[in-house]
Amino acid sequence: MTNEASTSSAALSKVLLKLMALITVVLNIFDATVALENGLGLTPPMGFNTWNKFACDIHEDLVKDMAHAMVDSGLDKLGYQYINLDDCWQITRNETGYIVEDPNAFPSGMASLIAHVHDLGLKFGLYSDAGLRTCAIRPGSLGYETKDAVLYAEWEVDFLKYDNCWNLGKDLKTRYQTMSDALNATGRPIFFSLCEWGDQDPATWAQPIGNMWRTFQDIRNDWNWILSCLDYNDKWHQYAGPGGWNDPDILEVGNGVLSIAESRSHFTLWALVKAPLLLGNDLRNMTSDVFEIISNEEVIALNQDPLGIQGNKRLSMNETEVWAGELSNNEYAIVLFNRSDKEAEIVAKFDEIGIASNSPFFVRDIWMHEDLGIAHSGMVTATVASHDVAAFRLKPVFPPTLRGKYHNIA
Repeated sequence: MTNEASTSSAALSKVLLKLMALITVVLNIFDATVALENGLGLTPPMGFNTWNKFACDIHEDLVKDMAHAMVDSGLDKLGYQYINLDDCWQITRNETGYIVEDPNAFPSGMASLIAHVHDLGLKFGLYSDAGLRTCAIRPGSLGYETKDAVLYAEWEVDFLKYDNCWNLGKDLKTRYQTMSDALNATGRPIFFSLCEWGDQDPATWAQPIGNMWRTFQDIRNDWNWILSCLDYNDKWHQYAGPGGWNDPDILEVGNGVLSIAESRSHFTLWALVKAPLLLGNDLRNMTSDVFEIISNEEVIALNQDPLGIQGNKRLSMNETEVWAGELSNNEYAIVLFNRSDKEAEIVAKFDEIGIASNSPFFVRDIWMHEDLGIAHSGMVTATVASHDVAAFRLKPVFPPTLRGKYHNIA
């Protein structure tokens, strides 16, 4: 194809996208719910994000490497779908106001890179900002929401992380709603991730605007800070559900600071609380211990359970905690978490943590991958190492219709 023909084709694509956007807006006048739903995020997203490990040191070969590593390792088969490019990919805007990728880092162009990722069976995410500039002082989307959304749809972007730097003090909810409307108007389903750092308690208002929302400041590769992200996220647990998730930020597992016990706890608790499982480590260079953690299918299953209820902290005593959550088919997940610096015995009595104790459960240890038998005593217990977890899945012995006949069994 000649350059002239290619330019004409691109121009026609933009015209068609704009026409489709206009038609969608008109339809939305008659059905306001269309603009508020995109059918995405029925379970928390899983994938990879560049920021934690690479920050602004990004380029197209790196992104391709991460995508191939995702597939070659088999992580894609476990549900990890998104390859998300964070800040620093954009460089300027052209004479018509459309965003331009950094030609040095992405010489083939963003459309070509996204097509490569799609050819591997994966999805692709981009980053922008609800302000004049991004946090790395690249061009933001404030005032350009429609142009950016149309171009993202033309590129076939699947996910947008939308930050909150350089916002000029303009109303936060309006800025995020504007981009949400622009994305929906394109007609392309694009997962919308609000990253306003929990400043205005987005769990209380963001459900009709986005598919997930940050509940706290940026995560750091630091054990105590990770716990701060977890704790602040927990206060909003009742607001999460299919289509909209609390986001305590990207995983730090595999970035060389956390111990194996801490990495296991980090991953398990993120899974239990239905946080997005977005890996933030170099997928090309993982130890077997790190891979074992992020590929634990039984832990991932807690996160991807279709019931979509966020687990939460149910009990705390002397730096030991019991976290639990309801699962589909009347099952439960229990995580015994030891924050202390010493080994500790942790007991979870069902009636103390909101689990009916009038019928028995089959108990499975999902880190040891062992069936432990039936919990007749109405509790589970384990000796848990410092900063580590023990995690269990409970399945009722009797189906719900028979429980009344066996109410004395405990």
